[in-house]
Amino acid sequence: MFPPRYYRLLGVLWLSLCGACLQAWAQDSVPSPEGMAEKVETALMEEELVRVVVIPVRDQITNPILYVVRRGLKEAIEQNAALVVLDMKTPGGSLDTTFEILEALEKFVGSTATYVNNEALSAGSLISAMTDDIYFAPDGVIGAAAPVLSSGAELDESMKQKIVSYLKARMRAISEGHTYRGQVISAMIDADYELKIGEEVLKAKGELLSLTATEASKTYGEPAEPLLAAGIAESIEALLAERYGEGGYTMVTLVTTWAENLAAVLNGITPILMGLGLLGLFVEFKTPGFGLFGIGGGLLMLIVLFGHYVAGLSGHESMLFFVLGALLILVELLLLPGTIILALSGVVMMIGSLLWSMADIWPNEPIEFSGDLFVQPLLTLGLSVMVAVVGGIIVLKFLPKGWFGDRMVLWSAAGGSSGAVMGQGEGNPMTSAVASLVGRTGKAATDMYPSGHVIIDGRWYEARVDVGTSDEGREVVVRAHRDFGLVVEPMGEEDDV
Repeated sequence: MFPPRYYRLLGVLWLSLCGACLQAWAQDSVPSPEGMAEKVETALMEEELVRVVVIPVRDQITNPILYVVRRGLKEAIEQNAALVVLDMKTPGGSLDTTFEILEALEKFVGSTATYVNNEALSAGSLISAMTDDIYFAPDGVIGAAAPVLSSGAELDESMKQKIVSYLKARMRAISEGHTYRGQVISAMIDADYELKIGEEVLKAKGELLSLTATEASKTYGEPAEPLLAAGIAESIEALLAERYGEGGYTMVTLVTTWAENLAAVLNGITPILMGLGLLGLFVEFKTPGFGLFGIGGGLLMLIVLFGHYVAGLSGHESMLFFVLGALLILVELLLLPGTIILALSGVVMMIGSLLWSMADIWPNEPIEFSGDLFVQPLLTLGLSVMVAVVGGIIVLKFLPKGWFGDRMVLWSAAGGSSGAVMGQGEGNPMTSAVASLVGRTGKAATDMYPSGHVIIDGRWYEARVDVGTSDEGREVVVRAHRDFGLVVEPMGEEDDV
């Protein structure tokens, strides 16, 4: 074996390499919004096929829809897509989720459009208003966007007025450049709003506005402009053919799967999953070898990564760093035990990858390690640590007395009386007896890489070596005792005991 300083140097070099790669990726691989817009314009000028990404917005507006939209927008940015189309058929949904979708749409620097296929009611009409153009299927309907409780009941009057006032202002802000859109959406939100163009009253006070495709396409004013619709098309393909010509585009359509619904559940219990994962790794480090608890803890962490990947928050990079961290820990446990730096680096990389996976990082924005970006991930990590600490306290308190503790002890009769000894906590009658073993010699009962068991005076003890390894049968000397076992050192010919 090489001296420990070589392994520590290897670990430092490895961390430096990872840090340099991350910095280079953050600075060079992430295009600016201006650069992205320039690429889109260049593609159009060179008459290349226009890339279009179609994102389905179906059923209730809930977190799974947000995940699909966010993931689709990020893929569109990475693919330099010129247009994103929301294929919409929704009765409405959560207002909070709607606002998150609006914020996500603002991140895309290309063109956006909604295809009402065949309804965009309530929250759907608000999301449609955020896009550059609104197209309709022949039987499309849009409107009725007054805020209500999730149960469908009416809001308190004062609260309703506040929300309606905010929504109207928000819709006016995002409708700039569209002559009538702000007024139309306001009439969909506020029953007391009168929609009047010229001398014609399109909606009187006392009712919410809803429009058919034909009504939304009707023109008003001089010069004549459509009320809301950019056009009516039989299908999205017909819409794109009208914009770019037959064969003038390539289309990628995202598909909503069960994974989005599963991710919504998993992300709701992320602190619990991550906390149990940390607890599993803690128990694994407290037991010899690498087994069930380490595998279970790692799988829980991977489940957390999966949930955030499907949610459109993280990409493949966080998973890569997580795997690299896990590999460093395995190298520490199996190949280079006792170096410490490798396992510590692996733990840091795994926790860092989990934080990264929870941060909403966009491909067209440079990575800025600001407080706003990582506030929620850090809060989630804090809750996870609390879960792990509480779980660890419970394990340490009840572990020696239960079936779980029995399985962590290697019972092996020696002279017909004793078993493996572990865990010398405060108040344990075994503490003084185990402490007296410091300086004693024994023999490795198992291979120690770096954990295993030793035999002293015919009795089995859990033990580990701090540096290096020890083969079965080799003589060892006890250097210290800790909770869950002894610390031993293999004896060499020069040892004088």
